[in-house]
Amino acid sequence: MSGIGDAFDKAKKAAADHGEKLAEGVEKATGFAKEKTGGAHDDKIDKAGGAATEYLRKQAAKQRGEDGGKEA
Repeated sequence: MSGIGDAFDKAKKAAADHGEKLAEGVEKATGFAKEKTGGAHDDKIDKAGGAATEYLRKQAAKQRGEDGGKEA
């Protein structure tokens, strides 16, 4: 694979290897977005941040072969 496929594979591996750090990054990004929007879209930002964190958890679990990473 090359191009976007390689980049996506590397991102999935990073999620498995460094999930905690990536989750911290998502948390910082949501805080930044909330600050910049002045609280006008906090509910949407929280929803997106939660979805991103859940995706990272699932990818990490899938890479480690845990049941929590299986898709429904």
